[in-house]
Amino acid sequence: MKCLLLANESAEVLFYWTDTEFEQRVQEQYGLPAFEDSINTLFAPIIISCSTMVDRLGDNYTSFSTENNHIYVLHQFEECLYIAVNGDGDETEEDLKRKIFVMKKLTEIMFGMVTFSGALLRKELRPQDTEQRNRLWKKLRSLLETYSRLRENDQSFLVEAVERLIHPTLCEQCIEFLERRLVQQINSNMDRMGEEVLHAFILVHTKLLAFYSSRNASNLYSSDLLALIILVQDLYPSKINLDETSEELESSSVPEVFYTPEPSPPERESGDKNMAEDSLQTLEAPTPDPSAPSRVFLESKECPMPHSMYCLPLWPGITLVLLTKIPNSHVATSVCYFLEAFVKLEKRLCEGHEGAAAMRGQPSVQEQRSRLEKLIKTWAGMDIQTSQLQNAWTDFKNKAFSRSGSGFTRDLLPSCRNMKTQLCGVYRQFFAAECMGSSQRLAPHLQERALSMVQEKLMDWKDFLLVKSKRNITMEFPGLIHFIYVDRSNGQMIAPSLNVTDRTVSELGKGPLADFIKKKVWSLVATAQRYLQKGYATVTLRDGDYFYCYFLWFENETGYKLEVIDIPSSPDDGAPVGMLTCDYYRKLLRYYSKKHQNEVVKCYELFTVHLGVIPNEYILQHCSQLARKLWEPTRIPLL
Repeated sequence: MKCLLLANESAEVLFYWTDTEFEQRVQEQYGLPAFEDSINTLFAPIIISCSTMVDRLGDNYTSFSTENNHIYVLHQFEECLYIAVNGDGDETEEDLKRKIFVMKKLTEIMFGMVTFSGALLRKELRPQDTEQRNRLWKKLRSLLETYSRLRENDQSFLVEAVERLIHPTLCEQCIEFLERRLVQQINSNMDRMGEEVLHAFILVHTKLLAFYSSRNASNLYSSDLLALIILVQDLYPSKINLDETSEELESSSVPEVFYTPEPSPPERESGDKNMAEDSLQTLEAPTPDPSAPSRVFLESKECPMPHSMYCLPLWPGITLVLLTKIPNSHVATSVCYFLEAFVKLEKRLCEGHEGAAAMRGQPSVQEQRSRLEKLIKTWAGMDIQTSQLQNAWTDFKNKAFSRSGSGFTRDLLPSCRNMKTQLCGVYRQFFAAECMGSSQRLAPHLQERALSMVQEKLMDWKDFLLVKSKRNITMEFPGLIHFIYVDRSNGQMIAPSLNVTDRTVSELGKGPLADFIKKKVWSLVATAQRYLQKGYATVTLRDGDYFYCYFLWFENETGYKLEVIDIPSSPDDGAPVGMLTCDYYRKLLRYYSKKHQNEVVKCYELFTVHLGVIPNEYILQHCSQLARKLWEPTRIPLL
């Protein structure tokens, strides 16, 4: 009984996902021909009630539960309302909140700055073309299901940190290979169609084998890397078990079928147009061209920067990913510069500042005015529709600068907001996925060459890597059952494997035993994160025959442990602890670094599960020794 829904202030559904049980229950309750009508009928009163609360009280719901034990969690992002529902008891309120924030992150990765405008986001999430909407919603549902699967089964998504494959020699060789051969060869080729490889990395299932960034590249944040791994896993889910033979791996290899021609579009089904509009889930989406890249928007200091993402499957479970800079990507920086200026102006006008005070802290008004007019002319010459932006700018100028206008007062707010929308519209025209022409991509033969080069490099290692991904690290301490060590400074983690199927064996055995320990580990992480939100950096507790420990601490670059501070508690309606949700740890590091401005501050976490019979002093000694042993391997320069 699960559901997640996005709606705007007009109670229009922009996207929804449900499991089978929820869908059946809603259909039984309303019995409407189209399921989307049933969803609208169910949620419209809630959405309208939320809008009324905001308009009249300036407040909103965060969650509520019903008499039949359904939990509803709500969160408003600008003009978009997210609602997550659970009715089977499998998810807590915190789980639903996390799902909402992850969904928000996935929309930002897919649409970039378009998410800043509710009107434009509606166009992206609910396109008029039924088949296009069907493809998009199918993709978003699949991404959400992929995330839920990873969150439930993968430790890296449990703690939201990238897990490295521990083999220093091979890692360093692969990084050198990516830098000196692969990336250099692609970027020097004329058939790259103006694109430039900025980042290249190799994944073994969800684990990172090697990562390389060019000198021209901005930093790739761990939150974005985790989101990209979700996209890769959605395209090529991990389904390989350890006991598959190398012959089976070779027989199921995919490169020879990777580049297939795009099929002819299927004929539209005849019938009632309205039924086709509503019954989105029954339509078959055409198969996408596998050589076509995905458009992704990655965080940078300036703004969400557009990239093309190429996922090249080397073998089942092993993937090469290339992130390229696209032509005209510099436009994003210009758009963001002015968007930020109008956001600041809107904020100061809302606070009651008028006249010169409203523009305080920004460059000269005349300088910005001249620069924006030059950019609008430049964009008009690049086959971009700028008429709406020009009209909005003319309206803004008349009100702000002319003698008959209101000047910089609250009356300027509608024009200010319209400028924000139109700037986001220019960004959408330049970088929306639907604008990607067939010529704007790395030539297929370049992709094939990259694929074969990395295959040749890793041919003798592929079986080893698939086994290593299931048995990554072991650590012998009597009574220590499991641990997770996280370096929050670079968003990486190390942990022994937890495989719970009967066919695979991990450090904890297989089947029911490993599944039992897995539930204990998931419970420990949830408990530790709850206490961390309340400001606790150390948690120790006993659960029957087991003893849990959690530690968060700070060090400088030399490994010297820094003094303990009071960690600020998070509000109840704030983002959950994690990196995908709102990058809690980056904010925490920034907060701590204010008192250590002359040195680089590192943040670490350690989760351990011990047998309860081990004396407390030995458990604490184990934790200290374990942290010291794991300190050195984390210095491998993968990110």
